[in-house]
Amino acid sequence: MSIKTVSTAKSQGGVQGVYSHASEACGCDMTFAVFVPPQAVKGPCPVLWYLSGLTCTHANVMDKGEYRRIAAELGLIVVCPDTSPRGETVPDDKGDWQFGSGAGFYLDATEAPYDANYRMYSYIIDELPRLVAANFPADMNRQSIFGHSMGGHGALTIALRNPKRFRSCSAFAPIVHPSQADWSAKAFERYLGPNQADWRLHDACSLIEDGYRFSEFLVDQGKADGFLEDGLKPWLLEEACRKAGIPLRLRMQAGYDHSYFFISTFMDDHLRWHGERLGVPEGDVT
Repeated sequence: MSIKTVSTAKSQGGVQGVYSHASEACGCDMTFAVFVPPQAVKGPCPVLWYLSGLTCTHANVMDKGEYRRIAAELGLIVVCPDTSPRGETVPDDKGDWQFGSGAGFYLDATEAPYDANYRMYSYIIDELPRLVAANFPADMNRQSIFGHSMGGHGALTIALRNPKRFRSCSAFAPIVHPSQADWSAKAFERYLGPNQADWRLHDACSLIEDGYRFSEFLVDQGKADGFLEDGLKPWLLEEACRKAGIPLRLRMQAGYDHSYFFISTFMDDHLRWHGERLGVPEGDVT
């Protein structure tokens, strides 16, 4: 359960660190970021997981997400994993940004040669939480999860499959029905095989159709997002939640695109929303 410290820096009274370790789940070295708030000197703090989108690493949200001020105010540990396995021995398709390195889709691949490394579901739900628990002042009885785009897809599906683990789940511009989206269906086939029945465990809308439930969701989506019609389609999640009786707060934000300019604008809202459900002070989203 050992980790290597890549870097640390004091921020907002806490510590922003980057760490690496040899991953059994992914069969390669993995890097992740953790922000530990100043309240951790007094005892364990609740954990908020952030899953990043296509082409990203831990660094995108760490550098652009603007989460540390509110995380420090609320006393939240924020964990930012990578999006996929990486390295010379990991199979990849360098000509396709929607597959392979940077595009792990938070699933466990079953098709060779990807099944040996692309095990991001097991990494996020099992291996990395054990590392966090062993190396940081984390209250693992209080966890929540959110993410962006492919990471929003990951947050939704992981929460639906593990409703007792996470107290809350939110997303920025998530891929809500990846088995039916042009930019993810082809990756699903290469990772999971051609039988679409095998894809349903990694598809939020399909999971809800199949009886999986979560307490509530918060989703922010930019109306000016260039991927809205072809890849994201939040109205499909809205309809699935309506039929299943799952409370969904879907906020369509005029003028906002898919970038971190959008994410950072509404990051405070999401942190405060999670904070309330994790039992830390502060009000709800307005």
